[in-house]
Amino acid sequence: MKAPPPPSGMGFSMPMMKGWVPRRLQPWIYVLTALCFQFSGGVYLGALDEIRGATNFMIEDIMFLLYATLAGMAVWFPMLFRMKFRFTNQQLLCTSAIVIGFCNVITMHSHSMPVLVAVCFIAGIAKIQGTFECMSNIQLWITPKRDFAVFFPVLHIILLTAIECGGWLAAWFGHHFSWEMMHVFTVGTMSFVLLTQIVLCRPFCPMSNRFSLKGTDWQGALLICVTMLLFSYILVYGDYHRWFASQHIRMAGAFALIFAGLTLYRLIHNHYPYVELQMLKCRNVMPILIVVTLAELAFGAEHTLEEILYTEVVGLEELTKESQYMFALPGMFLGIALDLYWLKVQKWKVWKLIGIAFLSIFAYALLMYATVGIGVNIEQYRMAIVLRGFGYGILAPTLMWALDESVPSLEQFFMGLFVFNIIHMYLAGAMGYGFYTTIFSHFLNENMMHYGRQLTLTNLDLSHFNFGEFMGGDYLHSMMLVAIKQVYGYVIWFSLLLASTFLLCDIPAVRTNIRKVPLWPVLVIEYLAGRRK
Repeated sequence: MKAPPPPSGMGFSMPMMKGWVPRRLQPWIYVLTALCFQFSGGVYLGALDEIRGATNFMIEDIMFLLYATLAGMAVWFPMLFRMKFRFTNQQLLCTSAIVIGFCNVITMHSHSMPVLVAVCFIAGIAKIQGTFECMSNIQLWITPKRDFAVFFPVLHIILLTAIECGGWLAAWFGHHFSWEMMHVFTVGTMSFVLLTQIVLCRPFCPMSNRFSLKGTDWQGALLICVTMLLFSYILVYGDYHRWFASQHIRMAGAFALIFAGLTLYRLIHNHYPYVELQMLKCRNVMPILIVVTLAELAFGAEHTLEEILYTEVVGLEELTKESQYMFALPGMFLGIALDLYWLKVQKWKVWKLIGIAFLSIFAYALLMYATVGIGVNIEQYRMAIVLRGFGYGILAPTLMWALDESVPSLEQFFMGLFVFNIIHMYLAGAMGYGFYTTIFSHFLNENMMHYGRQLTLTNLDLSHFNFGEFMGGDYLHSMMLVAIKQVYGYVIWFSLLLASTFLLCDIPAVRTNIRKVPLWPVLVIEYLAGRRK
């Protein structure tokens, strides 16, 4: 059962704060601390061009480091409450701040990929632990009744603001100073966290009898980490190495399957596994995970195609590009406001809400398809960016709220969050990146070959034709724009199909009849059972 709401008192107070700190100021200090943790990380994509120029890393290398950070964040979810009930708030926040500070110092000075992968992974663990500790301490300030229809939208205001503003801030530092300055800034914010914890707070643990970490399946956690990194390596570097035509990808695939098998075996046969797979049998958990996967695949177009458009075709510098992405924030805030109205005020079902989110993705892809072209001002893309922000602002809190409603206990909810976030911000994101880069490359090569067949000596005036200028100028850009439009065409049909499905499922008669249709595994099992008899 979920924890009951706390008894009402004289007002919200935080027991970890020293008595002389004003009560009204206490939760805002933790909001600011949570923002400090969310602005931190291992690498910062806002300074992508500067990092590539200074380190000679490929874009695939930097993306892999990003997914290493996300892997650390995802894999630590089952440990969050255990750590909260084992250590004091000061120990958790100060340790997280120190770890992130050291990780950023190492990232500035090391160019070794194995070292950076480990550092980014550890930074992801510290980032999610610090953020959780802050938000769990002010949860009752946000919603005294522990109403997650309020808490998750408010939480995503902080998370999405930090994501968008963090990219812009990294680009601003890279433009005016150097890419290392974002890491210096992060070290400064972590110093601020340490100072506030030492001066304003005292040690406090909500459990009088500390939770023991004995029996934690650390071997299972390690297997999960290695498996996640191997799969992300395949998805990120797949297009660069020509997928399984390369020996690197074949070896990574073989090891990924081996480690995945070992991980499943340990999770199934261990008495106290790192994650209990029984959680997947809870009501609506599997449908939620499927929706998360489909949504991340749809949003993968934004991560990949817009980067190609703004960087390779339009040639925007990082600060201008990140300023363009900032227009997603108003859309996100509108989506979160709709979530609050839908889930908290009206308490409606989420079928139609998810359908509206996919309609927003459909409108985004349709607008980009109609707008992409040579000579288009970047201002004309801003409405599409607002629309994709609106869809993301709807889906992220809604699906997390639906997951909370589908599991019976708090511990299972955090195990569900582990699987949810592995798909949400890790595997499906990497899958979308690999998928869209591959089909974009396929369309680009196909278009160039098709157009090249039309170039014959009978159609060319060689005395007035500069082949080098032709191949490196408008020709290549036009081929890339055509390929981008082709990919957006598939996104239009994909998102429209998903939107139609969820809007139809909102109709009670349709939903009732769908539930009456048996799944094919049930039919197979019944058939085999009949044969045995």
